[in-house]
Amino acid sequence: MSEMQKTKITKLRWYILGMVILSGIVNYIDRNTLSVLAPTLEKLLNFSTAEYSFIVTAFLVCYGIMQPVAGYLVDLLGLRYGYFLFILFWGIASVLPAFAATWQVMAIYIGLLGLAASAMIPALVKTSAVWFPPTERSVAIGWANTGTSVGAMLTPPIVVWMELTWGWQYAFVATGVMAIAVGALWLVFYRNPEKHPRLAGQELLYITGDKVAALPPPSLRDVLVNRAFWAQAISRFLTEPAWQIFSFWIPLYMIKTRGMDIKEFALFGWLPFLAADLGSVFGGYLSPYLHTKWRVSLVNSRIAGIGVAACCMIGPGLVGLVSTPIVAIMLFSVGGFAHQMESGLLYALVTDKFPKQNVATATGLAGMAGYAGASLFTLAVGQVVAVTGYEPVFICLSIFDLTAFCVVWAMLGDRRHGTTGGPIPLIPIVAVK
Repeated sequence: MSEMQKTKITKLRWYILGMVILSGIVNYIDRNTLSVLAPTLEKLLNFSTAEYSFIVTAFLVCYGIMQPVAGYLVDLLGLRYGYFLFILFWGIASVLPAFAATWQVMAIYIGLLGLAASAMIPALVKTSAVWFPPTERSVAIGWANTGTSVGAMLTPPIVVWMELTWGWQYAFVATGVMAIAVGALWLVFYRNPEKHPRLAGQELLYITGDKVAALPPPSLRDVLVNRAFWAQAISRFLTEPAWQIFSFWIPLYMIKTRGMDIKEFALFGWLPFLAADLGSVFGGYLSPYLHTKWRVSLVNSRIAGIGVAACCMIGPGLVGLVSTPIVAIMLFSVGGFAHQMESGLLYALVTDKFPKQNVATATGLAGMAGYAGASLFTLAVGQVVAVTGYEPVFICLSIFDLTAFCVVWAMLGDRRHGTTGGPIPLIPIVAVK
């Protein structure tokens, strides 16, 4: 430790963010391994589309129920130890599906993974709030959120290669071991800014402002009585189904309905998640750009980006109108771009509207609402696709996201004067003399 104290690292907050991104990558590789292997497991474990929806719902329900608990524990125990414990548990849970012999047992193991993996988003948002000043938080969250998309993007080629080389069980084991290694890295290197021996004093002042104060305990009541929480909860309920459709159902749709084989899907199935990365980063930079260059208030700059993303979510709704699999993948890519842009800006609003001691708790509670919506929608998908096909499902995603934007704007839109004193519309008006 004495050696660490001698050496200061310039812009240490970005290295801390790098660890968050890495944890997000591994988290999404672990959870998306199931979806990539679904066509194989459907035959080996002899389950139907409806039964697959039960497996996915087990993950979503457990994830959603546990997310507020995970958020509260991360706030209570602190990021270092709280997040480490959850990473360790999800690494162990990721290995268990390798030993499943029936779809019912698979559902139990995937549910355990949902319980353990639920701390990732609350920890991501809290780290951004703790390590970055308000004007940089949307950028930090945008980059941090790329980890989820990178993980989802890397999963098809990695898991298909593992399956074809060693067998499907090895894919679950290897990805679980990756999580345990990331947890060890987090425990060794993470500290809060005020306690980190390698953080320079100038950067600490930049992050925290005029003083460093001990945070009070998290308060569940303060979160629940906050109007911003209910705006988050409703919008998450409406928007989360889209990401779960992209994560769990695109492989089945492209292989069973669009006629791709698993190798073709491995070549193209990562594109929606690459687009999601771009959307996450773009949304992160769009907010401060609108705030500083166009004099839009910080809150409205987030909401404006959410509106742009909601309009882009019309793309997946058009999948039923195209005939080729590649064009369908492109439209899913537009949806991935839109969803992660929207998601990152919603997380940024949490850091704007809640004190640091409640950020993970608020994120977890809103996440529970999101996964409730995703669970209900997933169950519906499992029952109706045999009758209606997937296309009406994709149309619903577009409608849900546009509705969520209206909710956020109605409940959280800043109607006050802008940052420079005058009334600032979302779309700047140029006065002509």
